Amino acid sequence: MSKKIRAQPAGTFVSIAALLTLILIAGTAGGRAAQKASPARAINAKSAAVMAATAEVLRETSEVRKLGVLHSIRSGAQSREEIERMIIRSLNESSTPEEMRASERALKKFGLLPADFQLRPFIIKLLTEQVAGYYDPKTQEFYLADWIDIDGQRPVMAHELTHALQDQHFNLRRFEKWPRGDSDAELAAHALIEGDATIAMLFYAMRHPLQALSMMRSDTASEASMEQLKQAPRALRESLLFPYEQGSAWAMQLHRRGGWEEVSRAYTILPQSTEQILHPEKYFAREAPVKASVPNLSRLLGVGWRRTDTDVNGEWSLYLMLEEYLKSDTESRDAAAGWGGDSYALYEGVRPGEVMIAQLTMWDTEEDARQFFDAYARRTSLRYGIERIDVSGHQPASVYEWRTSEGNVVVERRGARVAILEGVPKRADAKKLRRTFWR
Repeated sequence: MSKKIRAQPAGTFVSIAALLTLILIAGTAGGRAAQKASPARAINAKSAAVMAATAEVLRETSEVRKLGVLHSIRSGAQSREEIERMIIRSLNESSTPEEMRASERALKKFGLLPADFQLRPFIIKLLTEQVAGYYDPKTQEFYLADWIDIDGQRPVMAHELTHALQDQHFNLRRFEKWPRGDSDAELAAHALIEGDATIAMLFYAMRHPLQALSMMRSDTASEASMEQLKQAPRALRESLLFPYEQGSAWAMQLHRRGGWEEVSRAYTILPQSTEQILHPEKYFAREAPVKASVPNLSRLLGVGWRRTDTDVNGEWSLYLMLEEYLKSDTESRDAAAGWGGDSYALYEGVRPGEVMIAQLTMWDTEEDARQFFDAYARRTSLRYGIERIDVSGHQPASVYEWRTSEGNVVVERRGARVAILEGVPKRADAKKLRRTFWR
């Protein structure tokens, strides 16, 4: 689920679940301007005002965050057109259309996007409508939209300038090219970065209650500008917010445990999974994910089938897959909470719509695996609107099958592992696929 979609200025880090690095400031900074871009002279005046405010906010944010300013930050104002060009150029440079399509197909096969949903146009529209400012680690520059009221948005500037301090001390550019194949760990790293900046912003705002009140009023007035985010499919929206909401709760636990020093230490000992973000005690215990791998099943699926992507979902994405259909937050969270590790592969055939997902999940205990197995079986029956078939031949059931118009689905549990094949083509031998999968 947590697929990489880089859509920020060159040098900025992002995954599909961390796009709000640019969006957060827009939602709290007055949203989209109704007026056209300011004249060049006005932009220059605004840039001068942004530069002066940047120096002040950076100094105080440094005091709040307990990170010294190693060098000044170049800053200024940009028009909406400049920011839009930056977003689209960055997206085009960092994510190929085929990579975006693979992400879209996987999310649809997991049942998290509508069949007619177009991910790339949606992401572009979401960013261009919402972004109002950003810090770029590659150029070490901060820009604010030229329609933003500076004085009322200093807490938000503190959030972005915390990124500048993070960059100076911990080198954010090392997060630019995350190794492919573990988006769950990447999302956890973004939760550290954004959670850190969010609680720094909160501490800054506590020093300036009038500025915080002004920011809240601006936020209320700009609710209409958040419509694109509100229209996002639930799972996409929740993952976009994950680094901020779950990340700030996690960072606060670190701060309570050992102050800012403990938060800073996390850049050396990174969180390894969304499980560690959702359960801070597992981060403190250094409970590492179990590595899982899915064999290449392409030749067993038929002529023309190929594996087009592999990745890790993690506890957060598995929770979203369950909750999308179970509609029971407690049940979904409990079923995903015993996660130990996973891996999935996306396979595509030559005909339109031929997509299969093969996923292996690892669980802390057999009971955790059984709980997830049962919950995923209920989720699958609800998703396709058909009853499962017990093909295990014994009780308790260990293999369920669903024969759907989108290909067959097989869910099998063996000990503390659960395997899922979703979208098996009718001409493929499901039993042989299962045997090969477990080999």
